[in-house]
Amino acid sequence: MKTTMRQPLGLLIFTLSIITFDSTTSSAQEGTTYMRIAKITVDSAKLDEYKTALKEQMQSALQLEKGVWGYVAVQDKKNPSKITIMETYASVDAYQAHIQTDHFKKYKVCVAGMVKQLELIDVIPISIQLKSNPK
Repeated sequence: MKTTMRQPLGLLIFTLSIITFDSTTSSAQEGTTYMRIAKITVDSAKLDEYKTALKEQMQSALQLEKGVWGYVAVQDKKNPSKITIMETYASVDAYQAHIQTDHFKKYKVCVAGMVKQLELIDVIPISIQLKSNPK
């Protein structure tokens, strides 16, 4: 897949645009769209290796799992070893199935010595506002 400067914006728009929810009833407990933020601190000496493993896992999950809807991974400009990932799944069950896959388990084993800190935060979207044609 060719990477361009517009690709991250396109991925973000795609990920957010596929999320449909009723803000009065949307919650993970009801089996609707499940979103999670992962805040990760990576060993700076292994950052490139980590990013390669992360991209491989994301690509595999998106290709192989119907319930994985999208990922947006960003890096802190001032502290590149701080990675934040917005994960979007069809449901909590889809997330639970995801963490049992071979490609996810491979990723966890591969990055075990690279990740210094991990914080997982379950979130519920309040409002998603997108321009239909961002320019």
